[in-house]
Amino acid sequence: MNAAANLPDDIDALKAIILAQREQNARLEALVAAFKQALFGRKSEKADPDQFELALEDIETAIARVEAEGEADPLVTPTQTSKPRKTNRGSLPRHLPRIEEVIKPESTICDCGCERHVIGEDVSERLDIVPAQFRVIVTRRPKYACRSCEGGIVQAPAPAHLIPGGMPTEATVAHVIVSKYADHLPLYRQAQIFSRQGINLDRSTLAAWVGRAAFELAPIYDALLANLKRSNKLFMDETTAPVLDPGRRKTKTGYFWALARDDRPWGGEDPPGVAFTYAPGRSGQYAEDILKDFSGTLQVDGYAGYNRLLRRPTQDVRLAYCWAHARRKLYEVAQTGTTPIADEGLRQISALYRIEKNIRGQNPDTRLAARQERSKPIIDDFETWLTAHRARVSAKSPLGEALKYIAKYWGGLIRFLDDGRIEIDNNTVERSIRPIALNRKNALFAGHDAGAQNWAVIASMIETCKQNAVDPHAWLTSTLTAIVNGHKQSRIEELLPWNYATTV
Repeated sequence: MNAAANLPDDIDALKAIILAQREQNARLEALVAAFKQALFGRKSEKADPDQFELALEDIETAIARVEAEGEADPLVTPTQTSKPRKTNRGSLPRHLPRIEEVIKPESTICDCGCERHVIGEDVSERLDIVPAQFRVIVTRRPKYACRSCEGGIVQAPAPAHLIPGGMPTEATVAHVIVSKYADHLPLYRQAQIFSRQGINLDRSTLAAWVGRAAFELAPIYDALLANLKRSNKLFMDETTAPVLDPGRRKTKTGYFWALARDDRPWGGEDPPGVAFTYAPGRSGQYAEDILKDFSGTLQVDGYAGYNRLLRRPTQDVRLAYCWAHARRKLYEVAQTGTTPIADEGLRQISALYRIEKNIRGQNPDTRLAARQERSKPIIDDFETWLTAHRARVSAKSPLGEALKYIAKYWGGLIRFLDDGRIEIDNNTVERSIRPIALNRKNALFAGHDAGAQNWAVIASMIETCKQNAVDPHAWLTSTLTAIVNGHKQSRIEELLPWNYATTV
């Protein structure tokens, strides 16, 4: 009724409103269709998740702009809006400082001449951001002398700094490190940000700060790696690391090897963590060197280089393989067309994952019992299905290759049935590697083998912080400060991120 009352009487004006509304609706419908396709449509498993998120962001931004245009259009009255704009209904964190402003009416005098009194209030909160604020810490050390004698001058010793004689505090160095390795902002871009505040620093200066921090963090990295290898259940994977080869003026391919622990899915007491190690190649020898002194179950993908771990007489290493990789082989076949065999395999694997979802977070005995009761019959049927179709399908066809891959690693794929601590796949360590890939896209390549290992050291610290819900900047600031103030090497494990989490 109110909407009709606000409509103009002029026919041409009404037509203009209708046309404007139709145009806006058409644009919104097209954007919503694109959003649904991006969100729910079929996507290749090889699609970069971060690129996918960027696509959604762009579509959502476009939708918001069209809606804003409609709200600003004088031909569209507020009563014509179909529904109110969506708002974030979540509460803002309580630890954030509050700056209150009270907005009073121009006058609180009643028509009768008396002063009105407060009977209540409406309170709203909005998130405000103050851009990064640079400040200068001025340290004064007065010198004291006696007027009555020549007893000498007394002065407090200069405090220790991470960069001797340099300008940055430990918090500044931590900020540079987190910006580069957690937020994927290369040093030259950070130098540009500094320059906008009138602070002119060469990229090489920032690099020197990071290098010094990497050196000081190396003992903590060694302690992290040693701590992980004392576990008897770990994940391992590797990813490429392009490194500049100055002699050839090209990049060569090195590798980051990730060793990860995450016992949270079965309620283990050891904290999660990941340690990256740079190596110039992908030979299984590098994995063997990294895993020296480790015994237990190692969950990996199907890379053959891990097999050499099974030949070490002094260590008991068992390989558990990844159902996500097995599924991917069938998925790639299923995307080529009508493939009932691959579709059936995917259906059985999906049933296994549904069981795993239901038992996540339960203790190993409960998980083991559920797997024996519910997952083992599916595995037995899958093995029968696998044997039957391998006999019928050409071994050289894509489907034959996929079935061959599953059969080759069958013993390690079914290992999760007999141990409630083993996961069904290797996705834990693959998630840990994703930030390395993001940083690789922004930095393009590492400048040197030594630089790549510095990258590995710092990335290990930051990702372990994130896994333990520790703010990397707070941890780095505290840890670098402790190091320059002489923290004892014998107590180095106290500086590991998960120990910091228990002290804040």
